[in-house]
Amino acid sequence: MGGADLIHCDVMDGQFVPNLTFGSGVVAALREATRLPLDVHLMILQPELSLKFYAAAGATIITVHQETCPHLHRTLMEIRRMGAQAGVALNPSTPVAMIEPVAEEIDLLLIMTVSPGFGGQRFIKAGLRKIEAARALREKTGVSFSIEVDGGIDTTTAGRVVAAGADTLVAGTAVFAGSIVDNIRALRQASQAC
Repeated sequence: MGGADLIHCDVMDGQFVPNLTFGSGVVAALREATRLPLDVHLMILQPELSLKFYAAAGATIITVHQETCPHLHRTLMEIRRMGAQAGVALNPSTPVAMIEPVAEEIDLLLIMTVSPGFGGQRFIKAGLRKIEAARALREKTGVSFSIEVDGGIDTTTAGRVVAAGADTLVAGTAVFAGSIVDNIRALRQASQAC
């Protein structure tokens, strides 16, 4: 897949975010087409009602938003029970401290550096402090969750987010505008230049 390490699947319901994308059927089709990990980001209300469909479709990681889960711990346990890795996403205005009570139960923390719902947005610089806070929480708890960053990632921001503590970068516009292979190579080089 052009040199990518995983495929990030943005599932949107037109309610939690204004855009509407696809469901578990597309994830199942992707699973048939690739052996790469499928990182399924549920930008939907009541994600707990849909977990079984994405797990059955072949999601490697299922990430839910802290903002949509009143029973976050239970939701994370359910994701793991279904055989997927459990992730939590935080909107730009949600502090990292909100997930400290469940830090030991997550495999991935997704820091949104744009408001979720649409591609092509500009990187919110305050996200760098959140990435640093996530790294500090990981060190404090001793839990080795991955810190993933999504939003405005390009060759000018990649190195900065890696320097702040990110280990997984999600890019859309920067990958698909032109040659996917060349763009992924350029992002890798930029992320290593920190």
